[in-house]
Amino acid sequence: MAAASSKWYEPNDRPETTPENRARRAEIVPAVRSELTASDKMHDFPGTPVKNDDFDPRRSLLLELFQAGLARVHGRNCVRAALAPAAPATPVWVAAVGKAATAMALGAHDALGSAIERTLIIAREPEDLGGFPRGAEIEVLLGSHPVPDERSLAAGSRLLTWVDELPAPVLPLFLISGGASSLVEVPASGATLEDLAALTRLSFTAGMPIGELNARRAALSRIKGGRLAARLQGRAARALFVSDVPRDDPRVIGSGLMGPSPEGPDQVERLVVASVDHAVAAVSARAAQLGLGVRAAPGRFADSAERLAARFAHELHLGTSQLAVWGGESTVELPLQPGRGGRNQHLALAAARLIAGRAELLLLAAGTDGSDGVTDDAGALIDGETCARIALAQLEADECLARADSARALAASGDLLHTGPTGTNVGDLVIGMKLSLQDARLLAQRHDGDRQRVL
Repeated sequence: MAAASSKWYEPNDRPETTPENRARRAEIVPAVRSELTASDKMHDFPGTPVKNDDFDPRRSLLLELFQAGLARVHGRNCVRAALAPAAPATPVWVAAVGKAATAMALGAHDALGSAIERTLIIAREPEDLGGFPRGAEIEVLLGSHPVPDERSLAAGSRLLTWVDELPAPVLPLFLISGGASSLVEVPASGATLEDLAALTRLSFTAGMPIGELNARRAALSRIKGGRLAARLQGRAARALFVSDVPRDDPRVIGSGLMGPSPEGPDQVERLVVASVDHAVAAVSARAAQLGLGVRAAPGRFADSAERLAARFAHELHLGTSQLAVWGGESTVELPLQPGRGGRNQHLALAAARLIAGRAELLLLAAGTDGSDGVTDDAGALIDGETCARIALAQLEADECLARADSARALAASGDLLHTGPTGTNVGDLVIGMKLSLQDARLLAQRHDGDRQRVL
């Protein structure tokens, strides 16, 4: 199939390759948009002990379960399912904004086909457009994340023009996912780009909850807080959301980029098509299919990464289930000169200290968008020997936590988890396992015929 016609604008600079971010990681590389498979693992961090992951089927099982969660909330799958039942009778223009923008736009084209006349994608980084129909008119702009920059302002200006250019008979379809708050912006009168960037940096050092951050972002914006919807002046529209915020409120997702209009008529039909609850349910269902006893925690977690690590480790220690699944988002208060890492890596390293020496315990903590903090890793998969491997590399887990330098420690232990772009963003998943190696091998033998091997 011929590639869709497209325009790309200002590709993002990739982070510099260093020994730390090249360190051997458990990798999952997309084979197709809705599947993930393993790639070769890397091992080049000085002093990293060589660890044979293939010897422990529990790590393979945890990655398989994580994949099941990602597949359930993949933007393409969810949007296609939401739009398939009723094709519109009018032409459609699509505007997709966020980390899952390309995947969500693909789902819209799968469902609506030739009814889509134009597609605007505002994303974090270039992605393959080969899945779009032949001849589709695709316009792509790249914004900045997590801190907005001039590209975000250019994308915001283009989005306003796109709305103003909508022909009368066209139905606008907005596809919004996490990351939209930073990727696209038009500052309010009196606000500057530096004000927006400073607010984002403050959120890093203060451990600000996402709901509070997005509310403060909306106050500085001409398009957030429902103001983009207000610009539609009451015309009919649809908005689908992949949610990464508590309570899945369109007023908060993307700082309310397509939240209800604060004034005037509003005829936007809004639907959340994916959330972390769906991912947790999918992980739990797959684990149950494999015969594991599962406990899915009620509600979503929202607390500091270290407190959550203590809670999760405690529940694993005392619980009777073989698997525990949590969904939500943690926070980390950064020191003045932080090292490398992210909230999931910080949580995982803090948990590693607490389960040290417990051979039956493992824990995976990862962002569903495939990134964590300023790193290109999704998180980490730790076990009872993680701290021992860190010590063999002549590092101290406590010191790395104090410096917010979890990536260095977890690279040394070989426990970083790398996925690449996942086509979704619903917050974070934590999966804890309480299973002996012997029981895991018996489980693997029973399911070798119907389980995908991922490590």
